[in-house]
Amino acid sequence: MMAKDELVSIIVPVYNVEKFILETIGSVAAQTYPNWELLLVEDGSSDGTAAVIEEYVRQKKEDRIRLIRQPSNMGAARARNRGVREARGRYIAYLDADDLWMPGKLELQLGFMEEQGAAFSFTGYEFADERGRGTGKVVHVPGTLSYRQALSNTTIFTTTVMFDTEKIAGELLEMPIMKSEDTALWWKVLRNGYTAYGLDENLALYRRAGRTLSSNKLKAIRRIWRLYRDAEGLGVLKSAWHFCFWAVRAVKRRV
Repeated sequence: MMAKDELVSIIVPVYNVEKFILETIGSVAAQTYPNWELLLVEDGSSDGTAAVIEEYVRQKKEDRIRLIRQPSNMGAARARNRGVREARGRYIAYLDADDLWMPGKLELQLGFMEEQGAAFSFTGYEFADERGRGTGKVVHVPGTLSYRQALSNTTIFTTTVMFDTEKIAGELLEMPIMKSEDTALWWKVLRNGYTAYGLDENLALYRRAGRTLSSNKLKAIRRIWRLYRDAEGLGVLKSAWHFCFWAVRAVKRRV
């Protein structure tokens, strides 16, 4: 069966995103590739997120969308893992609940994976403001990333990632329960001998509402350092080496 006929399971952890979730769902509904299921894993929101989703599904009679409820707020990693366990598709795609996809994202990425024989792919993306409008700052991605390259280059953005579960063992897709769990997963998959293939096209919008505070940047620095030391078990010197390259590339992406 060709990739164009395969089901894509889109995993979205949902927590207090009443303000944004309809736009995100809309960007999935607008995809030119029709064979998808959207798994919205509700992670104990305290706002009206779940009600908004239920009303949308009721009005649209959209059976491709499933609302999955966590028993309490358990965090994004556990929510994504729950979604992967309940996914029915061959392909797993991640999308954050306040980000947006360009209409051709799934179709182009699936074609790219088939052409490359890729088990793991990611794409370029554009920063967006709180209203979901592109700022013109586009992040370009390399054609491939190995494990060693990825340690110094965290260009892989969660909302652009897609896995082929026929080529990657299911247990490898279990996201670690730790901070920066998404990056930890990419490194785990790559460490096991896979290559990440980058499609250098702007196919997603990264909404940065509330994500630009200096305190958040400091936390991100600490998280990446702990990943090197704890998740990867690297020594201080190797961690510092990779961290310096990571920091330079991270700044370039944002200026």
